Amino acid sequence: MRNLTPGRVVRNVVVVALGLIWLLPTYLLIVNAAVSNDSYSGTARWFPGSFALWDNIEAGWQAADFTDAARNSLLYATVCAAAAVLIATLAAFALVVMPVRRKALWFWLIYAGTLLPLQVFARPLFLAASTTNLYDTPWGLGIVYVAICIPFAMFVVRNYLTTLPLEVTESARIDGAGWLRLFWSIHVPLSRSAMAAAFVFQFVYIWNELFFGITLSLSPEVQPVMAALAGLQGNFSAVGQPAVLAAALVVSLPTVALFFGFQRFFVTSLKSNI
Repeated sequence: MRNLTPGRVVRNVVVVALGLIWLLPTYLLIVNAAVSNDSYSGTARWFPGSFALWDNIEAGWQAADFTDAARNSLLYATVCAAAAVLIATLAAFALVVMPVRRKALWFWLIYAGTLLPLQVFARPLFLAASTTNLYDTPWGLGIVYVAICIPFAMFVVRNYLTTLPLEVTESARIDGAGWLRLFWSIHVPLSRSAMAAAFVFQFVYIWNELFFGITLSLSPEVQPVMAALAGLQGNFSAVGQPAVLAAALVVSLPTVALFFGFQRFFVTSLKSNI
């Protein structure tokens, strides 16, 4: 009873209320995705009624042919996020460990990529992709995703590397380890939690990315899954809004599963950066 102070009770109530508010959109999505098209009136339902979730998933998936789009997004999110984290870790290693001149300038030059809105890059990237025949190709989208994901991943890994003791680097250098050996054998194993957290961030971003998916791609063989979902939503009258919601629910599952799978690394990295 001593622990149930008024302040603790108020804090717990506020936390529970905020959690319920955060879960409310997910609840509405599940409830309305399970409504059959015949009984859907066009207004959001607050309570479950008929259950046709599996039929809606099948209808939405077939209408937009999500198989190719999901495969594309899985390829983009996995390969591009991994490449971006690797390049970002190399940049963070150089800025923290190696004797690079003007480290602050290089840091802000790289990190500035996160400070500008994506619309700023739309026209130059579209012109560059058209000129180099990379428009509507997996390579064109992949290069853009890697480049956009590097700044924030570098920020996460760099902050983690600054917490490592300098004695580790000094001891390895005294033993004759070169920069490449120092990077692969010492700092990469020590930075696995930060790299995993950065990978989760960038995987989720690429999977949910829509702007470049509809700007730099056109064909179903190249478009990511969010672009296919946007196309389905634009023609939802053919399949019904519940089918669109059901497809959106399925599309969101990989990022949720990835987050829970990497939760241990994610929490460890956050604690190290606080």
